[in-house]
Amino acid sequence: MKRGRAELALALVTVIWGTTFVVVKGALDDISPLFFITLRFTLAALILGLIYRKGLKRNALGPGLLAGGLLFLAYTSQTVGLATTTPSKSAFLTSLSIPMVPLAGSLVYRTRPRFFEGVGIVIASVGMILMTLPPGLLSGKFDFAQFEFNRGDLLSLLCAVLFALHIVVIGHFASQVGYQSLAVIQVAVVAALAAGSTLFVEPLRFRFTPGVAAAILVTGIFATALAFTTMAWAQQYTTATRAALIFALEPVVAWLTSWYLTGETMGNRGIAGAVLILAGILLVELRPSLKRVALQEHH
Repeated sequence: MKRGRAELALALVTVIWGTTFVVVKGALDDISPLFFITLRFTLAALILGLIYRKGLKRNALGPGLLAGGLLFLAYTSQTVGLATTTPSKSAFLTSLSIPMVPLAGSLVYRTRPRFFEGVGIVIASVGMILMTLPPGLLSGKFDFAQFEFNRGDLLSLLCAVLFALHIVVIGHFASQVGYQSLAVIQVAVVAALAAGSTLFVEPLRFRFTPGVAAAILVTGIFATALAFTTMAWAQQYTTATRAALIFALEPVVAWLTSWYLTGETMGNRGIAGAVLILAGILLVELRPSLKRVALQEHH
């Protein structure tokens, strides 16, 4: 029951991240990405600090610093990498974080995914690739010279590794140090590091508009304070591999939101990718229920 509620909570977090993508994309016309991250995480840190200020645990400092550092480096490498690579290549390379989670868990903490979790990850990863591959690659019309690895591609790949490690770290420490403390510290670390590096990583750009204000409020409250606290709580009751599988839903939700709000369409390859992501998740989530039904019928 706890795992079911936890994974439902992670799905809701994924929905929040996916639906805020359009809002953030519009706001970035008027504010530089890292400064946006600074304001977003600072607001979230203030909110979480006020809520959990009396329950912070000292033993959460190390894990919180590690999780926050990984999260900040992931966001920064993705942001800086986009300057010298295409959005489609960045999305493709970043999506590799999903299959990297069970690998990272095996290498760092010696935790291996169950067979069907591994199968689900493979199916969902193929779906992510189909949704994010540069146009024309599968049709033979893609110029492979454009897919040469450059600095931006390397940073995007680094982002995938960092996101995978972040999921594994949260899953490992959340139950040990308390999810509240872990959430507060990691969010505050990202806010502090982003604020300290804003002027060095990219040119500062900011024009206050209602769209920017709305994006900061929505992402700060829901996509950061609520989302990362929920993530830390939920990963006490499920595995990092299952969490990564659920997070694979984000591009599907982002596309559905964009389709509803802006009329963006998706080709057959993207639709097939979305179906495979859903199939991978359903395979893992429904298998225990199907197994119980089979046992009941047998008896």
